[in-house]
Amino acid sequence: MQFTVQPSGGMVDAESRAASLADPGFGRVFTDHMVSARWNASAGWHDARLMPYGPLVIDPASAVLHYSQSVFEGLKAYRQPDGGVALFRPESNAGRMIDSCRRLALPELPVEDFVAACDLLVRTDAAWVPDGEAASLYLRPLMIADEVGLMVRPSDSVRFLLIASPAGSYFTGPLRPISLWLTQEYVRAAVGGTGAAKCGGNYAASLVAQREAMDHGCDQVVFVDAVEHRWVDELAGSNIVFVLDDGTLVTPELTGAILPGVTRDTVLTLARDAGHRVEERRVDVDEWREGARSGRIAEVFACGTAAVITPVGPLKWPGGEVTAGDGAPGPTTLALRQQVIDLQYGRTPDTHGWLRRVVRPPA
Repeated sequence: MQFTVQPSGGMVDAESRAASLADPGFGRVFTDHMVSARWNASAGWHDARLMPYGPLVIDPASAVLHYSQSVFEGLKAYRQPDGGVALFRPESNAGRMIDSCRRLALPELPVEDFVAACDLLVRTDAAWVPDGEAASLYLRPLMIADEVGLMVRPSDSVRFLLIASPAGSYFTGPLRPISLWLTQEYVRAAVGGTGAAKCGGNYAASLVAQREAMDHGCDQVVFVDAVEHRWVDELAGSNIVFVLDDGTLVTPELTGAILPGVTRDTVLTLARDAGHRVEERRVDVDEWREGARSGRIAEVFACGTAAVITPVGPLKWPGGEVTAGDGAPGPTTLALRQQVIDLQYGRTPDTHGWLRRVVRPPA
């Protein structure tokens, strides 16, 4: 695609931008521009443009509002030591979006166009990339079906959008173990469903369980499988990893009901590089409970784009609670977390070619 560039005439002034970057939170503040492209069955992808960030005008009969035909992604750009900016593994997010589109009967956006859109927005709004530990520019690509009509069928009209938001830590405050609630009533996804696709419906379906977790004083909810209700799947927005007492990393295998996280793949790759044994297999929730009690499971952590690597503390359920180790962030969790962060911020050699330099350092 060739992008038309339409600069914003109402850009945020430097002083206001600096105030926003000082404490951006997560997903609260947005940059000056966004990217938009359209698709229809006759013309394919067209009308690609960078334009001022702003509200959408959408017909109330648009398919996405009724049948939730939409997907999205999440990736980050990081300020590098020399002042430049790099994206982390954008091609992986582009590939996963293609897989999500196939599952939701949406047109595929080619990898090169996805990456080009990210490059363009980050270059244009580079001043919004924060500088500091745990700070980044979060990019949210999304695709929605905007054909007007109420027939239940794949939409013949689609819009791709890309927005960006300066972000601090996903969980507020200093690094601490999060508490998890093991839901007994709700499931996130089933094999054959949309669990492996990054679509909004998966997250909407998880919210009632997330509220249940919060009502029980927990930060996040953890789901088990939809059939036997015993095999650990993932959190509402993160994959999960167990560290055994011999240093082995264990994570639930990708069954088609679990989102194949880019951070998950990053962690497993770096763990193998460091000499850890890695197992992708089914994990019985009783193995978690008994392993934490016996010491066999020494550490547990969650991983995802937003939270990177976050240590897990207590697992709670009706009438019970267990914590792996002493409840503090474990050494393997902290070491892998630091390794991922150092790689993202360009402080360690990028042996896997995961960093994509977008903005060169100032002359």
